[in-house]
Amino acid sequence: MKKLNKKYTMGNGQWANCNGQIAMGNEKWEISNGKFAMGNGQSIIVYCRLLIARFTKYHKLLIAYCLLLITSSCNNKQTSNEQINTTTQKNVVSLTDAQYKNAGIETGKIDSQFVSSVLKLNGKIDVPPQNMVSISVPLGGYLKSTKLLPGMHISKGEVLATMEDPQYIQLQQDYLTAKAQLSLLESEYNRQKELNESKAASDKIFEQAKANYLTQNILIKSLEQKLSLIGLNSVNITPNNISKSIHLYSPINGFVSAVNVNVGKYVTPSDVLFELVNPNDIHLALTVFDKDVNKLAIGQKVFAYTNIHPEKKYECEIILISKNLGSDNATQVHCHFKQYDKSLLPGMFMNADIELSGSKVAVLPDDAVISYENKNYVFIEVGDKQFKMQEVQIGNAENGFTEITNAEDFRAKTVVLKGTYNLLMALKNTSDE
Repeated sequence: MKKLNKKYTMGNGQWANCNGQIAMGNEKWEISNGKFAMGNGQSIIVYCRLLIARFTKYHKLLIAYCLLLITSSCNNKQTSNEQINTTTQKNVVSLTDAQYKNAGIETGKIDSQFVSSVLKLNGKIDVPPQNMVSISVPLGGYLKSTKLLPGMHISKGEVLATMEDPQYIQLQQDYLTAKAQLSLLESEYNRQKELNESKAASDKIFEQAKANYLTQNILIKSLEQKLSLIGLNSVNITPNNISKSIHLYSPINGFVSAVNVNVGKYVTPSDVLFELVNPNDIHLALTVFDKDVNKLAIGQKVFAYTNIHPEKKYECEIILISKNLGSDNATQVHCHFKQYDKSLLPGMFMNADIELSGSKVAVLPDDAVISYENKNYVFIEVGDKQFKMQEVQIGNAENGFTEITNAEDFRAKTVVLKGTYNLLMALKNTSDE
């Protein structure tokens, strides 16, 4: 018998090698001078049979355990394959004959058709500088009264506000005083002129009188212009009608776009009290990227709409295409409204559609394409009354047909043209179950 060098344990039995001894359980065999001896003196043959029987028992247990592991692994693999198959088939719906008939399914191939392309842009309503007026007070002052509100229509020459300030009184006083001095200096100038002509007065005295008269005349002219700046007519100013207040008048016909002050507030010459807009030249400024500029031309029609009321279209016409590109590789395209609407205010953002020349593209009927969870899908036939839902990329739509931009994925496939919604409902019901 070969001497064991390792210790083995199996079940309740134990084999060990220790100093030339072979032990099993509580029994011990000894090797001495090439002979086997047992502690209790039993035959070596009996123990050999016992050893073989016990080894066979544990060997069978080991084989059974290994078979159990293999079976479990196969079952897990089968379950995994079933899950994969289920996931793969989740977008496929199968119909019975009755369901197929009731769904009204019609199938066909992707077709080609002429579809106009539409360039979608955005921008805002703008007004040229000459049609937007900012109202301020050149000399400053306190706002005494105003009735203006944003959006209010105003006419040219209409009073916008009344201002008050002591400097208005001082300006009128300076003008009347200078005007009175002018009469005296004019008389002195004429007298010295006569004396100089008769050689009764020196040229120096005459020249001084002349300079005083001209200087005073310049002062009066400048005061008249200052009075005109604040809306006062110097012709109407007399010592009996000096006023502490002035009126601000509208220089245009239009509407009020902004009111920036309140009654009692002091404003400086740099402050803007009101902003007025003349809508006669109001236009839409659209942002166009460089890759699309060559697609546009002056006179081209534009249909603009707001985010709030996209169904209401405003017809426009391109009047100017800017040639300057900004840092974002975009330029401005200016459009005139065919008919101005008072609800369109400067600064309002708008969207616009510009119809471009069309081309022949791959299309499907609108009924073939269905929107689901913010994506577009079609159903393709994959078997007898079996249909698979597949995502599709769409382009422009016109006259009941929708452009398919990834048409190459469907060229060789049969597509459901009608009954798409019924298939989606059947697929959802199957998924819920």
